Amino acid sequence: MNQSLGPAQRTLPGAGIWWETRASLAFVERNLYLVKRYWHLELAFLIFNVASAMSVLYIGEAQMQREAGAADARLDLVLYLGIGTVVWAYLRAVFSNVGEMVAWERWEGTIEYTMMAPISRLAHMLGVSLFSIVYGLARSALLLGVLALFFSVDLSNANLGGAAVILLVGSVSFLGFGIMAAVLPLLFPERGEEMTFVISSILLLVSGVYYPISVLPDWMEPLATVSPATYVLEGMRAALLEGAPTAALGPSLVPTVILGALTLPIGIAIFGWGERYAKRTGRLKRSG
Repeated sequence: MNQSLGPAQRTLPGAGIWWETRASLAFVERNLYLVKRYWHLELAFLIFNVASAMSVLYIGEAQMQREAGAADARLDLVLYLGIGTVVWAYLRAVFSNVGEMVAWERWEGTIEYTMMAPISRLAHMLGVSLFSIVYGLARSALLLGVLALFFSVDLSNANLGGAAVILLVGSVSFLGFGIMAAVLPLLFPERGEEMTFVISSILLLVSGVYYPISVLPDWMEPLATVSPATYVLEGMRAALLEGAPTAALGPSLVPTVILGALTLPIGIAIFGWGERYAKRTGRLKRSG
């Protein structure tokens, strides 16, 4: 500011107010330039907010359709939403934990040592993935225990074994997506970890976590076919709500296995590319 007021000028009547106003506006201008610099991140978080809001509104849409349907077609809404909540908490933990490990290593200052260690990236990702599964199961069990204190549900006819098979097979698919997303905190030290929430919010929106896929617009329903959560939730609800035998869960198991077989190697390949790029451009050194 070439025309900034000097100490003597600021003592004039009204000069102090004018000075403070200009100083405040300077911070507004600075933050505007920061937003312009990271416009792609702002766009990503706008998508996150829109997807989250739409997920809430579609719950209301599903409830309206449920009330308008036949009485024998109505589901136990508490159990329906409960399964969606617990399963999504587990899948979300599996998905996000890989990216969180990258961010945590940045905070600890160990990311360079990990990336330079004489081990294959497959071994690295396998270890992180196994931890993610155990961690996700522990968190989900705790969540289920807390919910059981407040809600009474009847699982006497549930196929718990089939539900466990669906959940474990679905974990592999979600690990593939999680490894893909982990490249974001690797490449964007400032806000990469938060950007993984954008991916998970889109999966939340199209996977039928809290409502049937049928309430989505026609153009959005095909997106559900590429989300492993769609099939995991369908299989879990069939096993727990309807007591479907494990042999009848094929329509949910087969696409989940296919997605896992595709996304896991693709995720490792994408992470490998991101690692090489981060090393070449010096991004591993940054701890923002």
